[in-house]
Amino acid sequence: MFLDELTPLAREMFGRPVAFLGGFCSGFLRLSLGEDPVKTWLTQQTGQPVTPVATPQNGKGKGPTTISID
Repeated sequence: MFLDELTPLAREMFGRPVAFLGGFCSGFLRLSLGEDPVKTWLTQQTGQPVTPVATPQNGKGKGPTTISID
């Protein structure tokens, strides 16, 4: 049962190890793909400009909000 859940992860890891480990490390280190130096490196590797993905703020950064409970 537990092995069935890890099978897709293992397929991705062994199918494309460099891409998998690069994505894993960037997620682990919380690197943003839209900021330098990662953005510059990706542009050099792919030859295409990197378009940043919008990340949801989840209400953070807007300050306190008020709610009313009836």
